Amino acid sequence: MTDKIKKFFAKKKADAKFKLAGPGHRLNESSTTIVGPSKQKPAYTPQRSGPSDATRQAADAALARFNSQSKNPAFNTSLAAIQAQVRRELEAEKKNMANLEPETHSTTAPADVEASPYLAVKGVYFRCPLISEEVLNKEEWKIKIKEFLFDQLEEERGLTACLIIQSCNYNRTKVKDCVDVLCRYLDNIIANPTETKFHKIRCSNPTFRDKVLPILGATDLLLAAGFQQQVLDHNGTEEEFWVFNDQNIENPQVLELLREALKSEDRVELELDRNIQVLSPAQAAQRLDLPQDFYTLSPEELKKEQQLRTEAMEKQMQLRTKAMREKDEMRELRKYKFAIIRIRFPDGLYLQGTFSVYEKFSEILDFVQDNLEHAGLPFILLAPTGHKFEESDSESSLAQLKLVPAAILNFQWDSSIADEFARSGNTSYLKPEVMLLIQQL
Repeated sequence: MTDKIKKFFAKKKADAKFKLAGPGHRLNESSTTIVGPSKQKPAYTPQRSGPSDATRQAADAALARFNSQSKNPAFNTSLAAIQAQVRRELEAEKKNMANLEPETHSTTAPADVEASPYLAVKGVYFRCPLISEEVLNKEEWKIKIKEFLFDQLEEERGLTACLIIQSCNYNRTKVKDCVDVLCRYLDNIIANPTETKFHKIRCSNPTFRDKVLPILGATDLLLAAGFQQQVLDHNGTEEEFWVFNDQNIENPQVLELLREALKSEDRVELELDRNIQVLSPAQAAQRLDLPQDFYTLSPEELKKEQQLRTEAMEKQMQLRTKAMREKDEMRELRKYKFAIIRIRFPDGLYLQGTFSVYEKFSEILDFVQDNLEHAGLPFILLAPTGHKFEESDSESSLAQLKLVPAAILNFQWDSSIADEFARSGNTSYLKPEVMLLIQQL
């Protein structure tokens, strides 16, 4: 990315943050702004030996906060009510263990995602800090990004046109073909500035008509490069052309800058929102249907996959090698773009987040750490089978660890501090503001 594009993004981000700050306050006025959980990710450092001095101090501070909270007459009664409800559900679950075996999670796209009132995930949502702090689905962001970029054309036409080309056209093959043609136009003028044959682009030319004209932002790029539409005589017939004139640009370096910006393939990127949910045991026991957004396949392709299950069952009856089984498993995993990860805490609550299947396991560790009341303390996550994820798993993707399309991981404090917490009677895991999310389901 060129320095100019970097400055363009930096300015837009600064403007966005300034607008998001809201109305000002005098220093002697109280603010009612509610600050959410910090986005800063504390390092996850599992302790294999005895706790360090820093860990002991953090644990002591956490225990002191817990003790002062329990003695405080103004203790949050809503949180206490949640904990009491969870305890009742856990007791009921123990009494009816035989009848409440976890139902196998469905991976079939539901006909109606609104069918279950307990459905904990209704889609995949994103953020775009460059534009706003709204949380929207991808289709809604496509509209907002297009509106945002077209609003910037008057201020900075050239670089904005490059961003429109890369961000507002979704067939990557057609975008690449268009960029190749536009770069060829620019290269010809840069290399042969006085050759007038390179200064004209006939609008009826098949390459221009098929590869350039249909792409949003392409004609804005031509305008920024010094081209203008004119009607000229062509073999005795009047035709429309895009004609270059060096008087329309500040200097020849503008063409090189635009070519570099086109080649850089920079675009307005979206950030996956975790869509945090907190579930009680009863809510977590509900059937988990994945919305269509989670799949890489279309509904028609998914239906075909259903029809092929009979063949798959027959395969399972045959003698098959380990390599054949692993190949089929990976083919199954490639059907998904996103994964639902649930962290089950000893108090019975579940913390749920949405992840890309290509994200590393370390992102799950950071996600848990961000939402812990006693942030910074070491912990471990266990697979449902009891397998402990090691430090070496941190760089593996969720697909590689076969945590797709959904998985439940069990939370434990690291052994270096677990005994201290057990002796204290501390049963608090999630931040109070995170626990309150359970009331929204």
